[in-house]
Amino acid sequence: MWVHEINPVALDLGRVQIHWYGLMYVIGFAAAWWLGLYRARQPGSGWTEQQVSDLVFWGAMGVILGGRAGYVLFYHFDYFLQDPLWLFAIWQGGMSFHGGLIGVVLALALLGRRYQKSLFEMGDFVAPLIPIGLGAGRLGNFIGGELWGRPTDLPWAVIFPAAGDHLARHPSQLYQMLLEGLVLFVILWWFTARPRPRMAASGLFLLSYAVFRALVELFREPDAQLGVLAFGLTMGQWLSLPMLLAGATMLLLAYAKPKN
Repeated sequence: MWVHEINPVALDLGRVQIHWYGLMYVIGFAAAWWLGLYRARQPGSGWTEQQVSDLVFWGAMGVILGGRAGYVLFYHFDYFLQDPLWLFAIWQGGMSFHGGLIGVVLALALLGRRYQKSLFEMGDFVAPLIPIGLGAGRLGNFIGGELWGRPTDLPWAVIFPAAGDHLARHPSQLYQMLLEGLVLFVILWWFTARPRPRMAASGLFLLSYAVFRALVELFREPDAQLGVLAFGLTMGQWLSLPMLLAGATMLLLAYAKPKN
């Protein structure tokens, strides 16, 4: 086993510190922009480079604002009740994927009205651009020594000093990086390499992420302030359940009607 001793600060400039986690967000947004431009340049894509740039910018705003709001409301609602202004204390950290997803959906809906594209058309285009950022974010979690896994005696277990108990644990951040990042990217990039029914790519993204997240939650330490919730599920699993149902429904509807 290995003791986690990685410095979460990539660059220390005195009063200004640049953390690896923040750099992972930059990598994720840059990857989405580059992949989006590549897809937009393909014949018949129906997208311009300016539209892709707008999509990535407003999507990033949705990720940051929605991710913070989701973290506060889903995981620390008691703090919010005590101090509602804590919602805006983004410098204190804390992001939720599910909150970020809601933020991105709202951003896509608003931007789609400008470009006269439906929400599903927007979602299908952006779905394969997201996983690289998800994987980079989970790598940032691992480097920062946060969101660690449950205790295990497996040979690749890691001791996270921040956990405060010196137990060897699953590096669940890396599991998520592999599944939510690499595997999900390969699935969606392959799936969208040729025309598919509208909303199929969006549905596959929601379904696949929900399955991967629910699986990894079995190895991830539940949030200390919440623990295990009803029916033995964690908050991450409960929040993924609507995604799973929505994704499955969208795929069924997409293939139940003629392609358009």
